[in-house]
Amino acid sequence: MFPVIRDETRLSLRELTVDDVDAVLAIYGSPKATEHLSFTPRSRDEVSGIVERSVTSATSTPRQEYALAVVERADSQLIGFARLAHDPHQQRAATIGFARRSDTWGVGYGRETVRLLLTLAFADLDLHRVWAARAPLNVASEKTLLAAGMAAEGRIRGHVHVRGAWRDSIVYGVLREEWERGEDNRR
Repeated sequence: MFPVIRDETRLSLRELTVDDVDAVLAIYGSPKATEHLSFTPRSRDEVSGIVERSVTSATSTPRQEYALAVVERADSQLIGFARLAHDPHQQRAATIGFARRSDTWGVGYGRETVRLLLTLAFADLDLHRVWAARAPLNVASEKTLLAAGMAAEGRIRGHVHVRGAWRDSIVYGVLREEWERGEDNRR
C-alpha cells in the first residue's frame, strides 16, 4: 500500500520524505525522546540514512515496513515517527512503535498515533494481530498502549541491549476482533 495517508482527530500519518530529516532528528537525536527507546540518540547522518531507507522501502513490493511521519493536522508539522513492520514469525501480524518530540508529550497524541497505526493494520492491511513492546520504566507508553485498546501480554527478559546493558521489554497486543469491538464503542 502506497502512499499511506491516515487521519485522526488531530494527527495524520503520511509517508516520509527526504525533507523530513531535520524533523526526525529532533526526535531521534534527542536524549529525552530516546530515553526509553531501544537505541541511543542518533546523529544527523544516521537519521538521514533511516529516512532514506524508509523512503526507498515504501515502494517495495511486497511492502514489509511502514515508517511514517506523524504530523499535526492543523499545521502539517512533523512531531513524530511511527512504524509498522510485518512480523515474519507470525501470520498476518505486525509490530508497531512510535516516538514523538518531547514537547508534544502529555496531550493524548500517543494514543492517537497508536489508533492510526492500528487502523492501518486492521482496516487497510487486513492483519490479524498487532503487538508492541515498551521499556519497563516507560509508564507513559504503558498508559498509551492500554488506552488505545491493547492488552499487556507479558515480559521478554533481556530483550534489548542498549546503553551497555540488557533490558527487558513489556509486550502488548491486540487482535483484529478486539480492535473492531473498540472501534464500535468509539462511534
